[in-house]
Amino acid sequence: MQKQPAMVLPGAVQMRIKSSQSSTGERLSQTKSMVLPDPGTLQTPINRHRRNQSQHNVGVSDGLQTILKGEYLYKAKIAEGGKKLRKNWTSTWVVLCSNQLLFFKESKQEAVANLKPGGKSDGVDLCGAVIEWTTEKSSRKNVIQITTPNGHEFLLQADHFPTISKWHDAIKKTVDGLSSGAGGQSCGRAAVHRSNSIECLPRPTCEPAKPKPKETKSENRRSIMFKLNYSASDSADKNGVKNRLKKFISRRPSMKTLQEKGLIKDRVFGCHMLTLCERERTTVPKFVKLCVEEVEKRGLEADGLYRVSGNLAIIQKLRFLVDQEEELNLGDSQWEDIHVITGALKMFFRELPEPLFPFRFFDLFVEAIKIREPTQKGQALKKLIHQVPKPNHNTMKVLFHHLRRVLTKSQKNLMSTQGISIVFGPTLMWPEFESGNMEVNMVYQNQIVESILIECVEIFGKE
Repeated sequence: MQKQPAMVLPGAVQMRIKSSQSSTGERLSQTKSMVLPDPGTLQTPINRHRRNQSQHNVGVSDGLQTILKGEYLYKAKIAEGGKKLRKNWTSTWVVLCSNQLLFFKESKQEAVANLKPGGKSDGVDLCGAVIEWTTEKSSRKNVIQITTPNGHEFLLQADHFPTISKWHDAIKKTVDGLSSGAGGQSCGRAAVHRSNSIECLPRPTCEPAKPKPKETKSENRRSIMFKLNYSASDSADKNGVKNRLKKFISRRPSMKTLQEKGLIKDRVFGCHMLTLCERERTTVPKFVKLCVEEVEKRGLEADGLYRVSGNLAIIQKLRFLVDQEEELNLGDSQWEDIHVITGALKMFFRELPEPLFPFRFFDLFVEAIKIREPTQKGQALKKLIHQVPKPNHNTMKVLFHHLRRVLTKSQKNLMSTQGISIVFGPTLMWPEFESGNMEVNMVYQNQIVESILIECVEIFGKE
């Protein structure tokens, strides 16, 4: 059978009929439709042999050289375009590439294992960025801050210092390389990118540098100076306003100078025990003495003493007055609720940068409390307590003798040795790094305080 030529119409659908002879001589007709392309249009060939390819658009992370492979860190974005954001810590899979830092919700290996087509990532362009250690932007330890030229600010944190130090040095090295032109990447890219690709990343090609010491310059001043230096309106500064403002900021007195002149007073809450006692020229903080004396004067028989919480708003008001070092009278009617005073005393001990039982003694006290023989256990605790710094020792002595007097009124206040130890165990001591089981540590903390209460006279002697 002779094929009839097909009529081709521009932009129309061409119908082509193919015929073939079957083994039985029957003739089958098959139709196939296709859209005729424009003659001038080039079509991209389709690669039909790429298996496991994500159907999403390939992100900007493809083809970038990986400097530091992925690891889970805590991330918080605190500013976007110079506008402050509410801090929200999230666990993030972080990957350092040749010119940007990528943030994934989970590792790419996990995304593939969970059969997810692609993990969305946020990225920050490191060209022109500033990386620094910070203690003022978060109460957490081991925090670094990344600030981009267009006002984006990120915080990264890890529980272990060697981990975050490794990332700090690697990111700083990358930023320095981009600033000097060693990175070979353009700095004109947007600061934040989106990516849906789950392509495998290359292996790291360089080792992180050694840790560098913290910068001591004021963080707020450095942040303002950075924004001034990277302002895009240099040509608009005709009258030298920006230069004068920079000089004014750089000449501001430091915090230490203001404290020496008495313009800014040191805090009481959150101050180190040794520093506070040295400033007050005593071995027991004045606020601790005031609280103990007031509780023994009118509150020993209060139901649930030290167990019941006071009004937090009034406690914060008391704290503010104490930090301002104003004349304080705990017998005033506004402090009538004895639980406000006990709550403020517990808050004072909880907010110490280093607990009343210093960090270096935590494991030693835990080993001592594991001793089964009571006499040996008491002697081991006594020996350790006499090794702590004098302000800590004397404050322990005042506090534990006070708690013993609270127990003498146990029929009225319904507080037992075990009840007080549960309250003060985690208040007076905690490990520097939460590496073990928190529940087990809490049991040891309670047992240590309970044993010291029982052996108070033997350890500290009579008052």
